[in-house]
Amino acid sequence: MNLLLAEVAQATQRLADAGVPSPRFDAEELAAFVHGVKRGELHHVPDADFDARYWETIARREAREPLQHITGRAFFRYLELQVGPGVFVPRPETESVVGWAIDAVRAMDVVEPLIVDLCTGSGAIALAMAQEVPRSRVHGVELSEDALRWTRKNAEGSRVNVHRGDALSALPELDGQVDLVISNPPYIPLTEWEYVAPEARDHDPQMALFSGEDGLDTIRGIERTAHRLLRPGGLVVIEHADTQGGQVPWIFTEERGWADAADHPDLNNRPRFATARKAMP
Repeated sequence: MNLLLAEVAQATQRLADAGVPSPRFDAEELAAFVHGVKRGELHHVPDADFDARYWETIARREAREPLQHITGRAFFRYLELQVGPGVFVPRPETESVVGWAIDAVRAMDVVEPLIVDLCTGSGAIALAMAQEVPRSRVHGVELSEDALRWTRKNAEGSRVNVHRGDALSALPELDGQVDLVISNPPYIPLTEWEYVAPEARDHDPQMALFSGEDGLDTIRGIERTAHRLLRPGGLVVIEHADTQGGQVPWIFTEERGWADAADHPDLNNRPRFATARKAMP
């Protein structure tokens, strides 16, 4: 074992003792980041090249600063995104939400599908949709100016149109034209604040996390926005907490102009997102 791997082993124990959920992965990822190699190449780093700054990054992670804030990057499907303070760090669970949406858009008989991502944050969803549905026209909407700085960095050179705006009143010029509305909105109940992981509670923007007493305030608003934006037969896809699976589809009722409202599981088979189709007139 070379020096770096021995240090990684010690760092793993330190992170585990601090309650970090994935201590080995994070210790290796930080070692790779500091030394400019891939995780699978750590054993090739000569002892003489060990960089003591590694322990500075471990101390930050030990204090529960998000791994992605330390490295400045987050991976989402086939994307590498820039992230940091002020923007929500995309989570792996959202990848299955986007996967469903991509399959649904590809199945539409539409040459250039029009897609709107509400509460776009880092731009992860919008950029993944644009990348994997090559002829799509994608708009991302974000209210926070702090988050938008990251959105614009990530969207530079892409086909995603970035807008500053409120998800509840966004893009009236597209009313009745959109094929798919997708969102990973804030959905944590305010009453759950103390139970949220420190990485999210202390570092993600509060407005990207919490939404009223039951966590569904923003989703209720997005239901109206989606109905306004979508063409008849268009789809809405919206992420929610795994504890909200029984509640969200009931927001998209027939009385409010929806059909086929349903819930879907993530890769861990937990309820993760709801979908509905705008009813035909």
